[in-house]
Amino acid sequence: MTGLRHIVLCAFQSEATPETISLLTREFAQLKQCIPGVLHFECGSNVSPEGLDDGFTHCFVLTFDDAVARDVYLTHPAHLDFVDQLKPWLARVQVFDYFPQENPS
Repeated sequence: MTGLRHIVLCAFQSEATPETISLLTREFAQLKQCIPGVLHFECGSNVSPEGLDDGFTHCFVLTFDDAVARDVYLTHPAHLDFVDQLKPWLARVQVFDYFPQENPS
């Protein structure tokens, strides 16, 4: 799949219950339905045995056609409302965007 990837790594506060995290995950997934340009959404919790997660427990990946679609998403009211809902539960967050290279040279 081509397109711009927008990765959000989250470390939740200890007060965030599994039910709260599940609700936030469902709310995050719903952004695909209400914001034009979100091509794909996926998420999961860390299962790596390497111990290199730096405390991040959950990963969310959104795919966009291009940077313009990503920028629409970033400023969309539904995204901004979700960020306000998510922030109180976060201990840390890291965001990384990239265009995949299938055959790097």
